[in-house]
Amino acid sequence: MGDVDIRTSELVSPIDIAEYLYVRLYQLGVRSIQGVPGDYNLVALDYIPKAGLKWVGNCNELNAGYSADGYARIKGISALITTFGVGELSAANAIAGSYSERVPVVHIVGEPSTASQNNRQLLHHTLGNGDFDVFEKIFAQISTSVVKIRDPANAATMIDHVLRECVIQSRPVYIGLPSDMVTKKVEGARLKTPIDLSLPENPKEKEDYVVSVVLKYLHAAKNPVILVDAGVNRHNAQAEVHKLIKKSGIPTFITPMGKGGVDETLPNYGGVYAGTGSNKGVRERVEESDLILNIGPLQSDFNTTGFSYRTSQLNTIEFDRDSVQVRYSYYPEVQLKGVLQNLIATMGELNIEPGPTPSNALPANGVDHETAEITHEWLWPMVGNWLREGDIVLTETGTANFGIWETRFPKNVQAISQVLWGSIGYSVGACLGAALAARELGDNRVLLFVGDGSFQMTAQEISTMIRQGLKPIVFVICNNGYTIERFIHGWDDEYNDIQLWHHDELVWAFGNDHGKYKTHKVKTRAQLQALFADEAFASAPCFQLVELYMPLEDAPAALKLTAEAAAKRNAKQ
Repeated sequence: MGDVDIRTSELVSPIDIAEYLYVRLYQLGVRSIQGVPGDYNLVALDYIPKAGLKWVGNCNELNAGYSADGYARIKGISALITTFGVGELSAANAIAGSYSERVPVVHIVGEPSTASQNNRQLLHHTLGNGDFDVFEKIFAQISTSVVKIRDPANAATMIDHVLRECVIQSRPVYIGLPSDMVTKKVEGARLKTPIDLSLPENPKEKEDYVVSVVLKYLHAAKNPVILVDAGVNRHNAQAEVHKLIKKSGIPTFITPMGKGGVDETLPNYGGVYAGTGSNKGVRERVEESDLILNIGPLQSDFNTTGFSYRTSQLNTIEFDRDSVQVRYSYYPEVQLKGVLQNLIATMGELNIEPGPTPSNALPANGVDHETAEITHEWLWPMVGNWLREGDIVLTETGTANFGIWETRFPKNVQAISQVLWGSIGYSVGACLGAALAARELGDNRVLLFVGDGSFQMTAQEISTMIRQGLKPIVFVICNNGYTIERFIHGWDDEYNDIQLWHHDELVWAFGNDHGKYKTHKVKTRAQLQALFADEAFASAPCFQLVELYMPLEDAPAALKLTAEAAAKRNAKQ
């Protein structure tokens, strides 16, 4: 991010506001713009190709928001364009998810002209009461910064500020762009200077003191562990954490939301810790340690198997984005990266016990694979053996999100899930965005695991993947409905059932030409093993959809425990 595109050398004369905005997005690494056209944003859309950007065009604004979220998790920032009122409200759920999970999305809203707004005209897409600020106020609750461009004199400053906030805070921002502001002029020479994305340096004395306190407990510990959580990915601290893990040799574990933040091939990597949802060896190693270095903590219900951690604050040090808590002592306004860099440089020799030696062996089952049903216990270690270095793996809220805990990643595998916000259907849209980003970065494989119920929420975006020529492999887990909901409440109730689809025919119906896609139907373990062994499939040469049939009553053990905890909480309320 922050590189000045060579074309900006020509932008010394005043340029239109829309072009300025798009060039800034290009400089920050954006290459694809998600969204849906509407009459209030149409003129602004005309400027997209001129800035070197590609218009994607989604089936609806909700899916566009999900796609922007997935794109941003790979590229570091994304952009979404909707129209006023009807369009932006359709995207609100996706933007809320990005805010909840700290994903940097730039939401651009095409608005009626400033004259129409000032005169409170009774326009379409409004509430009919002359209030043109109501939707902006809604998004102020789910955006880290909100601006409305009303005056060309300060437009460039406002755009630069809001884009910086998007990156620095790693959360969505909102830009209201009235139709008459699109062609107003700002100074183009300003684009020669990149937006300053640097974080403030920690006060040296304060940082040194915090690190000295951490080192005091670290050197006294005999069996410390590192626990990597969501904040490591969200705040781009993977490099620092990797150095800490390698240099210290401390046994390292991740939370479900920490997947992808650690090189799982390191000898001191031990697996996923999620309270009672962890396997016994992991749970005992973490909970019996005398010091936990918890980096980027986010202890939500699904991330902790229903708040089932059995750890004490008295032996925990938490490193957050801009603070450190050592036991019960809190140190604000110290940036995570600076603290970790200092800690690595001054750590010295540690006296700790050897790390774990985990295994990714498939569980023994003693059954005939030719006819054996595919179970979650068997599936997810099998997936780990099939993954390749550099894969991008998306999992949907429900069985896939919990099952992936048992999948061992090769190097440089990135994981995308929505554990905290948990909006079902998210992963299909996010798969589109991730596939677009992957193509821009080198075309790594993109793999999606989504339940049949969730798939029905956002299946239209398969059409966009086809139109864009993308090549993800989509595994639709066919188990007849909302499994996670069944385990929480209403096992046999109709509201957890769905209409069963012929997914293979659906791909054809979305307009794919013959030979440009493949579909597969897998019902036994032998069939899945054969598919995984087929290089023509594994090389991902085209869009592929796999119907993966699993028993209705089967689910990952961690999901069952989390659902049980959720059911108990609901019963008490």
